[in-house]
Amino acid sequence: MKKVEIKIGNEVFPCRQTMGAMLRFKQETGREVTEIDATSFTDICTFLWCCIVSASKADGKKFKLSLMDFADSVSPEDMNEWAKAMGQANEEDAETDADEKKSLQ
Repeated sequence: MKKVEIKIGNEVFPCRQTMGAMLRFKQETGREVTEIDATSFTDICTFLWCCIVSASKADGKKFKLSLMDFADSVSPEDMNEWAKAMGQANEEDAETDADEKKSLQ
């Protein structure tokens, strides 16, 4: 997966989709990630926070911001840029997977 990093204040944090991020989203919202409303800033902000928390934990990086502190630290433009970067990373991963499957045939 392409590495996406998020800068909050003066610190950079990893941001990627993990099973932990998906479980965190369910814990926070009561809904599955498959139910995310792409037009909802609340859903996007919550899922991005979940991805940062999970990726940071997996990488051994301390991330201390609560969801509300995170939301207070970012703008809607920041969230849109990060969501695009994550979407592009996912598209690149899907293309790589498809290319690898073709090469195995």
